[in-house]
Amino acid sequence: MTNDRRLRLRDLGIAPGQFETGLLNAITDVDGVTVGHVNCHEGTRTRTGATAILPHGGNLFQDKVPAALAIFNGFGKFAGVSQIAELGEIETPILLTNTLAVGRGIEALNLYTLAQPGNETVVSLNAVVGETNDSRLNDIRAARPSVDEMLGALSSATSGPVAEGAVGAGSGTVAFGLKGGIGTSSRNVPVSGETYTLGVLVQSNYGGTLTIDGMPYRPDDAGSEKYDTSKHDKDGSIVMIVATDAPLCSRNLKRLAERCFGGLARTGAALSNGSGDYALAFSTHERVRRTPERRSAVCDYPVLSNDVVSPLFEAVIEATEEAIINSMTMATTTHGYNAGTGRNQTVDAISIDAISRLANRR
Repeated sequence: MTNDRRLRLRDLGIAPGQFETGLLNAITDVDGVTVGHVNCHEGTRTRTGATAILPHGGNLFQDKVPAALAIFNGFGKFAGVSQIAELGEIETPILLTNTLAVGRGIEALNLYTLAQPGNETVVSLNAVVGETNDSRLNDIRAARPSVDEMLGALSSATSGPVAEGAVGAGSGTVAFGLKGGIGTSSRNVPVSGETYTLGVLVQSNYGGTLTIDGMPYRPDDAGSEKYDTSKHDKDGSIVMIVATDAPLCSRNLKRLAERCFGGLARTGAALSNGSGDYALAFSTHERVRRTPERRSAVCDYPVLSNDVVSPLFEAVIEATEEAIINSMTMATTTHGYNAGTGRNQTVDAISIDAISRLANRR
């Protein structure tokens, strides 16, 4: 008998790592962070969407947040890279979508940001858009999601639980030959007498040999045969977004983002030539925001020192691994259109029963 109910990894009895999760085990456990999705699921060919992540509810262009981007393998199209590297901050929300929709994502962020009160004289901004290629289940050459649909993702962003699986920018993604998608996780991290929250959201669309909390995934009923990945494309991409309320400078945010690749490796990622592996981290701590007043004077920003940030590094590895697996366990079997072959196809969801067996063997 097959269990078709979708569950998060912890609900299946597997809890990677040692740190406690936040209340929702989601990126929205970081106070002020909101997430919105738009789903484009139509007919037999359209399986795509967009996911918006907002670091805070104010005007990001006026109250910028420190940020950094890390790239492991740069086979991708991540908009806003050079200015993030140069200035160490972001000034728009973050949009995730499909490869051919990045330009529309930039346009949506331009419209959204320029329309905010206080931005009437803004003539330049750095839109931040990440992507993965969902053409194995989506007619990616069609102009979806549209600019208006992406604006819908931005305007619908809320705190609270985050929808996961085949939603938003993860609607048509594939991971390890199975249905990928959007996943999230969080950790509460004690550092120097304070407890900070760190959250990760991923858009999974890559390959390799799937491993869950150190155990190889075996979908067969007997649990004896290793999952055969030889027939699956090991290329693909992943975008990992990290939010934290810890007061970190952009340099240490880059170090934090780089540790996401430790969590990615734990899942058995191939890290292949055709994989785009990106991680962006930002801090929401109010006293490290780049407000107009702070940008016009010499400022004293409170930041954690190098010597105390290692627990955050370990926590982001744990949360990244769990977010990736959540993106798969919450995804459903999806029927779509392979734009590369011109044929309809089905990508199965990961077996919940098989993961339950893994948990029972621990």
